[in-house]
Amino acid sequence: MHGGISEELQDFRQLEKIERPCDIPDIGVIADLTWADPDPNISGYEESPRGAARIFGVDALKSFCKLHGLDLIVRAHQVVTDGYEFFGDRHLVTIFSAPNYCGQFDNSAAVMYVNKDLTCTFAIHKPLISLAKNVD
Repeated sequence: MHGGISEELQDFRQLEKIERPCDIPDIGVIADLTWADPDPNISGYEESPRGAARIFGVDALKSFCKLHGLDLIVRAHQVVTDGYEFFGDRHLVTIFSAPNYCGQFDNSAAVMYVNKDLTCTFAIHKPLISLAKNVD
């Protein structure tokens, strides 16, 4: 998914009922799957400081995975420094594939490979131009 998990998603069949194309609302399942972010400092779900969707803690992630029989959720919505970043005891990984994002971040990009045994590996792509300032 692009964003994160939603406390409103109780059954994946709910997704079949969404008419497409559609505008993304500020709250609800579609908003959360598009924009929700993990936050290690909270418990459960809270309103997002971005103003759309929710943020969620490790406990919410683990409950969501258990409810839906998932081992790993892969998302892409946030810039992460090393191109990928695990969350919640490796139940969620953020993959970001744009190095030096918008010329404003000094982040690497990553591509995740999943082999036929479901083993995940990552290829890291460092930015060609570093934004770090040299200090003389």
